[in-house]
Amino acid sequence: MKKRFLFYDLKKYLEHKNALVITGMRQVGKTTLMKQLFDEVSAPKLWFDLDNPLDMLNFENINYDAIYQSLYKQSGAKNERLYLFIDEIQNLPEITKVIKYLIDKYGVKFIVSGSSNFYLKNLFPESLSGRKFLFILRPMSFKEYLFFNDKMPENEISNEELDIKSVLKKYSLLEFKKYQMDYLDYMEYGGFPEVVVTKDVKTKKEILRNIFASFFEKDIRILSDFKDIRELRDLILLLVPRTGNILDITKLSSQTGINRVKLYGYLEFLQGVFFIKLIPKFSASIDRAVAGGKKVYFADTGLLNVIGRVNEGQLFENAVANQLEPYGELSFYNKRNTAEIDFIVNKEIAFEVKLKSSEKDLSRLQSLCDKLKIKNGYMISLNYADTENTIFPMFI
Repeated sequence: MKKRFLFYDLKKYLEHKNALVITGMRQVGKTTLMKQLFDEVSAPKLWFDLDNPLDMLNFENINYDAIYQSLYKQSGAKNERLYLFIDEIQNLPEITKVIKYLIDKYGVKFIVSGSSNFYLKNLFPESLSGRKFLFILRPMSFKEYLFFNDKMPENEISNEELDIKSVLKKYSLLEFKKYQMDYLDYMEYGGFPEVVVTKDVKTKKEILRNIFASFFEKDIRILSDFKDIRELRDLILLLVPRTGNILDITKLSSQTGINRVKLYGYLEFLQGVFFIKLIPKFSASIDRAVAGGKKVYFADTGLLNVIGRVNEGQLFENAVANQLEPYGELSFYNKRNTAEIDFIVNKEIAFEVKLKSSEKDLSRLQSLCDKLKIKNGYMISLNYADTENTIFPMFI
C-alpha cells in the first residue's frame, strides 16, 4: 500500500522515547498511516481502537502498574520495550495520565491518533510537555495526489523536504502542460485520500458529501457541547462566499444572529478540528497580528465545493493557502484595501495569487515587499505566464 509523506517523518521517531501524536481531520488517513507504522515495528506491540468500548477497558484501571502488567502479558513481550498504538484517543480523555505514567516508569512507546487539535490541546496537559511529538496529517498535497495516481515516483515522495525555497524555480511551458489538467482536478475535488484514488466524478462528490455529514455526526457531537448545530451549519454556509476575505465579525454576528463571543467560539472550534484555517495579518508586532482581522480558508477545496460554490479566483487562492501551509507560518498584508499581499511565509517570502500573472502585478508586489522589508516576492499563476518570479501551483 502506498504511503503518505508523513509516514517517512514519523518512521524516524519510532525509537525515540516520546509519544507520537497524529492529528488531523477525519478521513485524511490517520488510521491507515498508523497501521503502516504498526507493520514497521518488530518489537512487541498492541493495537487499540478507542471507538470500541471493549478496548477502552484496558486503560480504565486506577492501578496503572496493573494496566502495564496486563498489556505486557497480552503482547507476549520478554524483557523488551512495549509499543502501544491507540486510535481515536479523544474518546478517553483520562488516558493521558496513563500515557505519562507508562512512559516515565516503563519506557512504553506510544503512537496515538486523535481527530481534533482543538480537543488535544486540552487532552494533553502541560504534564506531557517534553513527552510527545505532535504531527498533523492534512489532506494530500498535489505531489501526493500525483504519486497516488501513479504520476510521480516514490523516491520523490520519501525524500521530500519541506523547504519553500525549493519551489522557487522557473518552469517551461512543456513542464506546466504536463500537470495542468491534473492540478485542475485536484483543485476541484481536493486531497482526501479516498477522493484522490476514485476515478468516477459522481462517486468523488458522494464521498465528499459523506465526509461533510460525518463531521456533523461525529466531531460536533463528540468534541463539543454545542446545543444547536444548525447555527454552526449556517455559519459554515456564510463562510463559503467569504473564502479568501477578511472576516468582519460584527457583520457576521449581525447576519447570523449569533453573539460575538459565541461566534469566536464556533470559529475556534472549526479551526481546531481542521475544518477551516484563519490566517492573521502580517505585522512585526505579535499583538497587532493577533488583534487584526483574519482571512478564512477551508482545509480542502473539494469539501468547499461540496458545501457551496465560489469563483475560480477564490478556489485557486484557497488551494494555494493549503499548499503553502506546511511550509511555515502564513500571514497576509492589507492596507485599507488599497494594497495587499495574499500570503507571506515565515515573514520572509511574499506570494501574490493570480489567475494569470503579469509584469504589472509583479512590479506592484516587489514595491510592497520593499516597503515591508520582505526579502522576496513571487507571483503564483494558475495559467502559464512567462514572467520573472512567477511560479506555478503544481510545483509547490
